Amino acid sequence: MDRTAAGWISGFIGMVIFSGSLPATRVAVMQFDPVFLTVARAAIAGVLALGLLVIFKEKRPSWRDTVSLVVVALGVVVGFPLLTALALKHVTSAHSVVFIGLLPLATAIFAVIRGGERPKPAFWLFSALGSTLVAGFAVAQGLTASPTGDALMLAAIVVCGLGYAEGARLSRTLGGWQVISWALVLSLPIMIPAVLIYMPATFIGIEAPAFAGLAYVSLFSMLIGFVFWYRGLALGGIAAVGQLQLLQPFFGLALAATLLHEHVTWAMLAVTVAVIACVAGARRFAK
Repeated sequence: MDRTAAGWISGFIGMVIFSGSLPATRVAVMQFDPVFLTVARAAIAGVLALGLLVIFKEKRPSWRDTVSLVVVALGVVVGFPLLTALALKHVTSAHSVVFIGLLPLATAIFAVIRGGERPKPAFWLFSALGSTLVAGFAVAQGLTASPTGDALMLAAIVVCGLGYAEGARLSRTLGGWQVISWALVLSLPIMIPAVLIYMPATFIGIEAPAFAGLAYVSLFSMLIGFVFWYRGLALGGIAAVGQLQLLQPFFGLALAATLLHEHVTWAMLAVTVAVIACVAGARRFAK
């Protein structure tokens, strides 16, 4: 298997894992404070990441890499989780699909700025078309507007795109799981005290689904998903593999149909096929 194919497969696995993040966050914030959820998920994942780094005796990153790791932490450890958790207090997870559809484009822009990539003009056409399809589909479903929620989601997309691109750039030298692990560990001195500050006075009355949501975003969204995602971006190209995020909303729909028995229409399937075509086109012209 060549390097590019391995990158796309790894990125695909990461994307599937991420597809459960917003629904899990939505369930968790129904009973957990958004700030507590953000710091708790980072603290839990950070402790696990520290254990991995110690077990495998990973070399400490250089000062230059540490600065970039801070950018990663601000983008994907703190920024995106906190902003989406706050947004999901105002909007539904379905509404957030509009903005997730913009994430591949944001990632590609930062891939040019931070990663030095230079996709062909046709790439931007397919990328913009895919984002438009996803956003248009979500709007067509009928969404309730919330200026506060929308502004928070837009900010989340920007910081996440930066975190993805910066982390993928570092993954070329540090490795995928090492990047997210070091970013989480760097966050621990802030996250652990913050957990104690924002921890609920009592956990009595908090139901199992909220704890399940916390567990998912801590283990899968915050750590395991990034291991695959950063490896995929590093091997297959940040701008190109980043387009796989266009499929994330539709995997969310598949999860809803399978687990929650929600209805999936022919329109959903048709848009999914069109988006897959856009991803294929973006891959074709990524370099």
